[in-house]
Amino acid sequence: MTKIISPKALKEGAKIAIISPAGSVDESQLQNGLKLIRKNGFEPILGKHLYSKYSNGYNYAGTEKERIKDINWALNDPEISAVWASRGGYGCQHLIQHLSLKKFTDNPKWYIGYSDNTVIQSYLLKKGFASIHGQTIKTSSFGVAKESYDLIFDVLKGKKLKYDIVKHQFNKKGNCEGELVGGNLALIYALLGTKYSFDFKDKILFIEDIGENFYALDRMIMSLELAGVFNKIKGLIIGGMTNMGDEKTNADYEKSFDEFTYKLISDRISKYKFPVVFGFPNGHIYDNRPLIVGGKVKMKVDRKVKIEF
Repeated sequence: MTKIISPKALKEGAKIAIISPAGSVDESQLQNGLKLIRKNGFEPILGKHLYSKYSNGYNYAGTEKERIKDINWALNDPEISAVWASRGGYGCQHLIQHLSLKKFTDNPKWYIGYSDNTVIQSYLLKKGFASIHGQTIKTSSFGVAKESYDLIFDVLKGKKLKYDIVKHQFNKKGNCEGELVGGNLALIYALLGTKYSFDFKDKILFIEDIGENFYALDRMIMSLELAGVFNKIKGLIIGGMTNMGDEKTNADYEKSFDEFTYKLISDRISKYKFPVVFGFPNGHIYDNRPLIVGGKVKMKVDRKVKIEF
């Protein structure tokens, strides 16, 4: 079993690289996040192609070569202490065959992001490094809770994450301990069967998603089942599921935790014995609190729910 390395806490004045590994982003969308980095005593260093735009069936933040160049610079530059993605979208799958960790291994650093960044985080975990599944620099259209950023800075400063979660009717009681894997369900699904897929054995799996038809969500959950994932994991955490189904017919469309989606998932996993937490505040939602991919987790699910790294 590979020993997972968590990067060291950042010192005051540390440099954080800001890159766009997937979708394009406008400068105005990052101003709040960059201000928060400075306010917390760190220095944001902008990637050369942070604001580049390249249209090829999707609006990417530069060509594949440009995005590869930026991420490899950020991961390996010894003056950089952390790497923070500007946003997700689509495009990280283009990069993983070309990533270099030659100097990263001598100076491991936190990689921060979610959504499409799940691909990068799976790659890093395969190589033995933990990362932060949390809010990107871009402020979403639905806003970002103050705690979403505050807790990321807590991790960067060396503090441990500890959560007390409101219970949910679909929760399944039990206790478990294990390494956390996962992130955006669509990307976990997209990596199944590849050498970049998460190793699910004896892990606690986290999933979240946005904007999927109910049948597509069910297809992804079925794929996890057919791949034997639910026979391998020790526990399951379900985060935000929002903008699901049809906006015209789904009364929960704008809600962070879509109840019909939750019921679909609950029904699919009903035969398994592992503990399950629904309603964790992480994902494409206003209250997007960080998790550590590769972090050791203690999970207790009863009348109260506790998740501790």
